[in-house]
Amino acid sequence: MQKKFFSLLVFTVLSIFSISLTAQYNSAAGQNIIYEDHFDYATDANKIAAPANKRSTEVNSMLRKANSSTKTIKVKDEKTGKIVEKTVERKKVATDAFGNAQGSQFDLAVDGAFKGEYIAVLHLYTGEGFDFELPKKALQEKGFGIMRWQNEPPSADELKKQLKKASQLWLISSNVQKLNADHLAVIKEFFESGKGVYIWGDNQPYYADANYVGAALLDVTMTGNTMGNQTVNLKDEDTQAGILQNHLITTGMNYVYEGVTIATVDDADHMTPLIWGSAGNVVTAVYEHDGKRAIFDGGFTRLFLKWDTAGTGRYVKNAAAWLQNVENRGYNPKEQ
Repeated sequence: MQKKFFSLLVFTVLSIFSISLTAQYNSAAGQNIIYEDHFDYATDANKIAAPANKRSTEVNSMLRKANSSTKTIKVKDEKTGKIVEKTVERKKVATDAFGNAQGSQFDLAVDGAFKGEYIAVLHLYTGEGFDFELPKKALQEKGFGIMRWQNEPPSADELKKQLKKASQLWLISSNVQKLNADHLAVIKEFFESGKGVYIWGDNQPYYADANYVGAALLDVTMTGNTMGNQTVNLKDEDTQAGILQNHLITTGMNYVYEGVTIATVDDADHMTPLIWGSAGNVVTAVYEHDGKRAIFDGGFTRLFLKWDTAGTGRYVKNAAAWLQNVENRGYNPKEQ
């Protein structure tokens, strides 16, 4: 009797969790090119949310088909009366001036999904008029509140206190290291608890704290000064630049602006490249292991320069939705 009750309880909790996750993600989650029949390619939100290398073959196949410009349907042959297969063109939804699907319903998360959640921002580079207002406005569409420190970080004690209110931490690095070992310990504890971390750097030398924290948390760093200033589209096996297809972060994205001058994420087998720049270098990579998520990015210029160029607003919103880590919140590897 007790065993049956426990099984029922687990099923109920998982069902509620599934409904909650489905409610937070839009129906086109994981699809890049959005067609009018995108509902036909929607799959269970929990299955899409699994790391790409752990998704089922069925889900990955469905997501690949979602990007195809044609589909096969069965129709009745007027002459023979037999049911035959026919290839037809699919029609895209309305797109913006840059070719991405138009409308917040094609972002990863629904508007207001994360109301009451806070992103803490260590905004250590504020040159060139970078005031974080554009990303802030985009993130607020999804319900996020912003706590931000400009130019200098708070004390480690104050940071720890404020991070208790936050579900994510974004670090925007400057050219000199401003975080110390006490800050790093606080950030590491936050990350190990399953909270999302976004580490932003840019061209040399604007990755001092990005590399300090990235090396400690993710065993990864960035280097270099590469001219970008281009828009890249979906990457396939024949191209060196582009966006990783069918990742939750790239939902609704065919094109994205790479940034002006950018750094390159060093080779790291445990990271998944997300954006390859026009020079073929990895600009952005994601980390997803043991219920923890992070993004490591060498192009913070796209947060304030040419914001209205392809994809930036959607990218920022999708990244925050993914880092919210709904699927793994409360996960503790030590308890597994």
